Amino acid sequence: MREECAFRTSRETCALNIRDFGAAGDGQTDDTSAIQFALSSLPADGRLYFPPGRYLSRPLSLKSRITIELAEGAVLLGCPDRERYPVVPGVVPDMDGGSEIHFGGFEGEAQPMYQSLLTAQYAHDIKIVGLGTVDGNGANSHFWTKYREFPTARPRLLFFNRCENVTLHGVHVCDSPSWHIHPYYSKNIGMYDLRFSAPKDSPNTDAIDPESCDGVDIIGCRFAVGDDCIAIKSGKIALGSTLNTSADRHTIRNCLMEFGHGAVVLGSEIGAGVRNLNVSRCFFRGTDRGLRIKSRRGRGKNCVIDGVAFENIRMEGVLTPIAINLWYNCCDPDRKSEYVWSREKLPVDDRTPRMGRFLFRGLDCTDAEVAACYVDGLPEAPIEEVALENIRVRFSPEAKPGVPIMENFAKKRCRLGLYLDNVRRVRVRNVTIEGAERDGLIVGHCEELETDGLTEKPL
Repeated sequence: MREECAFRTSRETCALNIRDFGAAGDGQTDDTSAIQFALSSLPADGRLYFPPGRYLSRPLSLKSRITIELAEGAVLLGCPDRERYPVVPGVVPDMDGGSEIHFGGFEGEAQPMYQSLLTAQYAHDIKIVGLGTVDGNGANSHFWTKYREFPTARPRLLFFNRCENVTLHGVHVCDSPSWHIHPYYSKNIGMYDLRFSAPKDSPNTDAIDPESCDGVDIIGCRFAVGDDCIAIKSGKIALGSTLNTSADRHTIRNCLMEFGHGAVVLGSEIGAGVRNLNVSRCFFRGTDRGLRIKSRRGRGKNCVIDGVAFENIRMEGVLTPIAINLWYNCCDPDRKSEYVWSREKLPVDDRTPRMGRFLFRGLDCTDAEVAACYVDGLPEAPIEEVALENIRVRFSPEAKPGVPIMENFAKKRCRLGLYLDNVRRVRVRNVTIEGAERDGLIVGHCEELETDGLTEKPL
């Protein structure tokens, strides 16, 4: 019996070919004016088509209700000259209400930044589709070779600020000057069947960093970049307290992470917290860590992470499959201070973050090296619950020592089993650890420990 399926395509008013606007597509001619004029000319619900070719461009501004289609063999190529990238202000005064209007930000703070190759501000209903490529050209620019010498934040490849209903489908995204895709305080963002690539040593080239977004789908994507594959953020303590916009309702499914510092990362800029994250049916291969949470004292009381579930994940060659770190020591002026590293039970105040419930179920991890699970909470604000169910971790016989989490005075570990400290409730059910050098389960400062089927095996 044949089943019928009915669907309706989106309304489309017209389709324009970028060649008709004078774009050369030879990779040498500056096609910026032709592309920007074509984008500005598109009526609502119009589509701009890029046939095969290499379209060299400076930063472009997008508007609402448009579709960009990159055909297979079409490359939108970023200009390598830093001097040709405008600087976008972080905030400007709201002359009517007396508050602020936000335009730019980076690493958890509202600040000026170089304009991204594709930028949308306060727009809606944008689609970027096709089998073509958006290439940031980072390898041929000072964005990589002199990345520490910039007066303000480097551009991302695609930046969506306060946008709604953005869809990206099928495109190859590569070699960004810094992060590749940065949705910022946006809603209903869908990323499907995308491919991300950048060299392992490219600086700070995260693939997707949704910041303070609500409703993000990342499905069927493939990652191989120089930093984190997916890093979910919600600002540092200033934005976390003033705007207080959490990262909420994120779904990551059927993705392949081939290398990167972390496969799925939360933080470290999560001043407004992360809620309702579901990661399932993914394959992590060769990343430093699988789940990686980076937070610390000073992220603030609105930094609440709760409702995180990882289910049916396969990992190969992931050095530390699970890493939850409340002692992160990078990126901030006070990162080396006693307030950050002190192991004493400090007073809980407005600077203290809180971690809620974490579920890990159906993980199959082979060739781990550093630790199977390394969870290090704060003594004054222990993590509420970590549940580990139906998990198998097998260490590599050639495992080498490494640091499981980035913290002050970090110690190298090798083939460490399940290590959890400052967690109120730990639940371990049907877990097998193969090849741990010490005990398979090491738990400290725990109020409730439940184990049901913990098996330790030699290699």
